[in-house]
Amino acid sequence: MTPYFQRHIFFCVNQRDNGEAACAQHDSMGAFDHCKQRVKALGLAGPGKVRVNKAGCLDRCAGGPVAVVYPEGTWYTYVDKSDIDEIVERHLQHGEVVPRLLLAPDVGR
Repeated sequence: MTPYFQRHIFFCVNQRDNGEAACAQHDSMGAFDHCKQRVKALGLAGPGKVRVNKAGCLDRCAGGPVAVVYPEGTWYTYVDKSDIDEIVERHLQHGEVVPRLLLAPDVGR
């Protein structure tokens, strides 16, 4: 069966008011918006292609900001829009993991 979307990318946009680490402190909403724009501009959006979603806490706060690509389950951390561009162009468009942006497997909350 063909999946409705080939890939999903979820951006944690969680914000905490108690001072604990949270992805929103790193402009994760800006990264989400930029990713969504790039995916649309490259013609990657829509059924059978890519979906860009916001997520609440993904429980990997120590590595924030974080995003995860499914169905592969590839976890990324990023610094700026050029990192997002690289994830979009390499992973979402061509299915190639971006090793330099991978979140270490032992990073949690």
